[in-house]
Amino acid sequence: MHRAVRPVFQRGRNMAASTAEPQILVQYLVLRKDLSQAPLAWPAGALIAQACHAATAALHIHRDHPHTGAYLAELERMRKVVLEAPDESTLKQLAETLQQKNIDHLLWLEQPENIATCLALRPYPKEEVSQYLKKFRLFK
Repeated sequence: MHRAVRPVFQRGRNMAASTAEPQILVQYLVLRKDLSQAPLAWPAGALIAQACHAATAALHIHRDHPHTGAYLAELERMRKVVLEAPDESTLKQLAETLQQKNIDHLLWLEQPENIATCLALRPYPKEEVSQYLKKFRLFK
């Protein structure tokens, strides 16, 4: 497996060395905080899995976007920020706002219950999306 990953790391370093400093891209995730609290009390592993599902799906769906390609080309520079939404309603409201503003994202729905658990944006420059996320704090 390391042989497959190593050329990607090398390619990313060569690209950075041959051009101006690349734009720093961030993938934002917004995870429901209430899932970790009573009465739901999901275990930490289940919450982490929801964030992983959402992040992977958003990267896959937006794999042809130049920002996603640049983000994945430099694996050692990947940045993710995990924020918390208080509940499902707030998460769905954020999804609606992002859709209205044409911000690429994915709302992960856990099946078979069809529960919205996590929202993931594709990689973006922080300054392009921070205004939509500033009311959310880091997930704790």
